[in-house]
Amino acid sequence: MSIYIGNLSYEVTEADLNAVFAEYGGVKRVHLPTDRETGRVRGFAFVEMISDTEEQAAIDALDGAEWMGRDLKVNKAKPREDRNSFSGGGSRNGSFSRRY
Repeated sequence: MSIYIGNLSYEVTEADLNAVFAEYGGVKRVHLPTDRETGRVRGFAFVEMISDTEEQAAIDALDGAEWMGRDLKVNKAKPREDRNSFSGGGSRNGSFSRRY
């Protein structure tokens, strides 16, 4: 499972996040998305830790905490939605049918 961190400063780096979350256990991975066009940090990140216990300790300690001038939103990340799937009517077997 991974942790979602929202309301981040646009000045934050992966090293900053790694240092803060390492206080609560082993950090496996830090993902800090950037805007494709500007390269600027998007204001949120994901952190994976070694164990669920360590993740929960980090969530409990950091959710609502002020860091770099911002109040953090820290919780378990929700599973990623499949952006390639379409819902609703009008398609059969994954293909679209047009009606004119």
